[in-house]
Amino acid sequence: MKATGIVRRIDDLGRVVIPKEIRRTMRIREGDPLEIYTDNDGEVIFKKYSPIGELSNFAAQFAEILGKSSDFPVLITDRDRVIAAHGIPRKEVLERRIGEELEPLLEQRRPIICSDNQHLKAVDGLEKEVALAIPILAAGDMTGSVIFLESENHTKPSDADLKMAQAAGNFLAKQMEE
Repeated sequence: MKATGIVRRIDDLGRVVIPKEIRRTMRIREGDPLEIYTDNDGEVIFKKYSPIGELSNFAAQFAEILGKSSDFPVLITDRDRVIAAHGIPRKEVLERRIGEELEPLLEQRRPIICSDNQHLKAVDGLEKEVALAIPILAAGDMTGSVIFLESENHTKPSDADLKMAQAAGNFLAKQMEE
C-alpha cells in the first residue's frame, strides 16, 4: 500500500471525501461502486467494485472460445481493466488498464471497428491495437468490453466476428444482471 500524505476527516454523516486527484488517477467516477475491505491492523481499504470481475473465471473461458473461433487475440475487460485474455500472454495484460483513448469511445455504447488509418491502443503498455471493441451493457450501464486485438496477419474483423463479439457482450451482460 502506498501513502498519499492526504488526511481527511469523517463528517457527521460518516462520509469521507476521496480527493479529486486520486479519483482522476484511479478513474473513479461519480456513482462508481466501491468495495470496502478491512484487516486486523485497523486498515480500511476501498477498491473499485467490478461486477464483471466476479465472472473472471467464466470470462476467461469465454475469451478462449472467442479467440479460437475468430483467430483474433481477445480481451474481456471491466470498465477500465483487463479481467480475461486469450491469444496473448495473460501476464502481459491481466489487471492492466485499457487505453485512455478507448475508454471514452466505449462509454458511447457503440461498437468500435478500427480502420487502416485508425490506431487505438487497447491496453497500456501493449503493442497490439484494437481491431474491434464491443461495450458490455448491463442494466443500461457500460460495465466492460469485449475486445478483438489486431491479428498476426492484420486481417480485418468480418461481420461474423462483429456478431460473435456482440453476442459475447450480450451474454456476459445477461450473466451480470442475474
